[in-house]
Amino acid sequence: MATGDRVDPYPGYNFRIEITGASAGVTAFREATGLMFTIDPVEYREGNSRDLHVKKLFGLRKYANIALKRGFTQNKELWAWYRNVVNGVADRRNGAIVLLDEEHNDVLRWKFYEGWICKWEGAAMNATASEVAVESIEICVEKVELD
Repeated sequence: MATGDRVDPYPGYNFRIEITGASAGVTAFREATGLMFTIDPVEYREGNSRDLHVKKLFGLRKYANIALKRGFTQNKELWAWYRNVVNGVADRRNGAIVLLDEEHNDVLRWKFYEGWICKWEGAAMNATASEVAVESIEICVEKVELD
């Protein structure tokens, strides 16, 4: 039986988040989810078609919100970005979720465009637990591309 070079999938724990205008301290997240994209089908049937089924065309492309979680620190950049949006400032930013290999080299990059924080969630406080206080945000994005 012939053997070749083994190609293992990349682990999901080596990643980096990049956000335009944010410092390195604010982009250190423990979790990133929401890389989900869909295209709505548009069904139609021509009036003179003899087919007994609908035709399907590409419809609107939709990109899920990107959810990020990190431990609370003294850095308030995410809160400031969210407050800008709450106060009506069109603070849209580009960024990326970058998957790294075992040597911390970039291997895949999902670039997002025109993002803004649409949800901010503070930590759950519990005096009987010894967990890290975590803040969560969701970034509403208009488009994502795999680079």
